[in-house]
Amino acid sequence: MFDHSLRVAVIGAGPAGIAVGHELLQQGFDNITLFEKSDAVGGTWHLHTYPGLACDLWAHSYTFASRPNPDWSASFVEQPEIEQYLQRSCTDFGLDPYVKLNTKITNAEFSSNGTWLLTSEAQETFTFDVVINAMGNQHTAAYPNVEGMDSFNGDSWHGTRWNHDVDLQNKRVAIIGSAASAIQVVPELAKQVGYLTVLQRTPNWIMARGRKFYSKKLITMLNLIPGLVNIYRRVQSYMMSFTVEGVTLGHKRMDQFETIAKDYLHEVIKDPVMRKTLTPNSRYGCKRGLVSDDFYPALLRDNVELVAEGLKTVRPEGITTACGKEIDVDVIIYCTGYRILDYDRINVIGLEGKSLAAQMAQSPTAYMGIAAVDFPNYFFAAGPNGLAINASYFVNVERNAKTIVRLLKQKQQAGINALMVKQTVSDTYNQALALQFSRFSWGASNCNSYYRTATGHAPFLFPGSFKEYNALHNQCSLNSFEAV
Repeated sequence: MFDHSLRVAVIGAGPAGIAVGHELLQQGFDNITLFEKSDAVGGTWHLHTYPGLACDLWAHSYTFASRPNPDWSASFVEQPEIEQYLQRSCTDFGLDPYVKLNTKITNAEFSSNGTWLLTSEAQETFTFDVVINAMGNQHTAAYPNVEGMDSFNGDSWHGTRWNHDVDLQNKRVAIIGSAASAIQVVPELAKQVGYLTVLQRTPNWIMARGRKFYSKKLITMLNLIPGLVNIYRRVQSYMMSFTVEGVTLGHKRMDQFETIAKDYLHEVIKDPVMRKTLTPNSRYGCKRGLVSDDFYPALLRDNVELVAEGLKTVRPEGITTACGKEIDVDVIIYCTGYRILDYDRINVIGLEGKSLAAQMAQSPTAYMGIAAVDFPNYFFAAGPNGLAINASYFVNVERNAKTIVRLLKQKQQAGINALMVKQTVSDTYNQALALQFSRFSWGASNCNSYYRTATGHAPFLFPGSFKEYNALHNQCSLNSFEAV
C-alpha cells in the first residue's frame, strides 16, 4: 500500500496530458489537476484549425493503446476527428472532473518545504507536490526574422492561429514556407484564392499519402469485432517501425525512402526544371519527412506559383524574395513552423533559483526524456530526446507516463518527499545519447533543421528505435534519483 494523496499537477490537456492523467488514475493517484490554457481539451488538435489540417500518420496507429478507435473515417484523418477522439478519450478515461480549463500556468517555483507553487496568468495560485509538464511542442509560432512584417497593409497571420474571419476568395495570397503545414494548406487555398504564391526556401522529401476512406461496412465490422481494430493498429504501427531505418545514415532503407519520394515526384511533376526545384539536397529525415497526395498537383494549377526563394523583407504592398523579386499580395500566411522545446513558456524555478528555461537554452537535456537535474518532482511527458521517431506520439507519451507514474508510486512506497535525478546519472545517460546522434540524418552535423539547435544540440528525438527506448525505460528505477 502507498499514500495516494500526492497532489499532482499536469500542465496541458492534449494527448500527453490525457495519457499522463489516465495513467495516474489507473495507478491510484486521484488528487490530480490537468491545467489547460484553452477552452477545451485536445492540445494541438484543438488549437490548430488551418485548412487541410490532418495527421500524417496512419489513423489507427495514432490512438491511445487502451482506446483504439473503430470509427476513423479513413486511413489518414483530419483535425476535427482527432480533436473529437481526444475529447471523448478524456471523458472515457474519467478525467473530465480533473480538468481545469482556461487556466494558463505561467510560473512554477519549487519551495523549501518540498512543494511546487504554481501561478496562473490570472494570478491564481496552486500548491502541488509534483508537476508534470505535458505541454505539446507545436504551440509557439516561429516567424521569419525579416524586416517590414508590421508594415504590411493587408491581413497576415501564422498558420497556427488561422484567421477564419478573412474571406480569401479571389485574393492574392502568399504562403511563406513549404513544409508540414504548407503542404496541407496550399491545396485547400488553391481552390478558392485568385492567385497563390508559395515561397520555398528548401525543398522537402514528400511521399504520396495514399489516403483511403473506410466503407461503412468496414467501420461497422471494426465496431462489432474488437480484435479487428487492434489488428489494424498493430499493422499500421509495424509499418511505422521502418522509419528509424529510413533516417539511419548508410542504411539501405534511407535509399529506398528517397527513391519512393523521387518516383512520386517524377510521376506528378513532368517539367524537369520544376522537378529539380522540388528535389531535396539533404538526406531523408534531416528535415521531417512529409506525406501528401495533393500538394504537387496543386503546384501545377494556373493560379499557383512556386518561388524557390526565401523571404527577404515584407513591404506595405507585399513581399520581397531573397533575390529581390517583389510580389504584391493581399494576404500573407506564415507557414514557418514552431519553436520546438520552448521551455520559456512557463517560468520554472527549481533548486537554488535555477531557471529551467535558462538551463535548457544552454543544454537541452533530460534523463530518459522525463527529468532534469535541479528540478525535484518535476517531470516531462515528452522532454528532450523523449520521442522515438518510429512510434506515434501517443505511444511515446504513454511510455513516458508509465515510467513517471511508476517512479511516483515507488517514491510514495519508500516514503520519499521529493525525487531528483542524479547529476552523474543524467550526464552519463546524455553523453551516451550524444554519441549516437551522428548515426541519423537528423542528428548529423551537416543537417540544418529544427531538430538541431544553434549550439549544435539535437534535443528533439531519441537516437534509436522505440524498442531501444522502451528497454531503457524498463530499467529506470529510483536508483537513478536522489531524495531531496
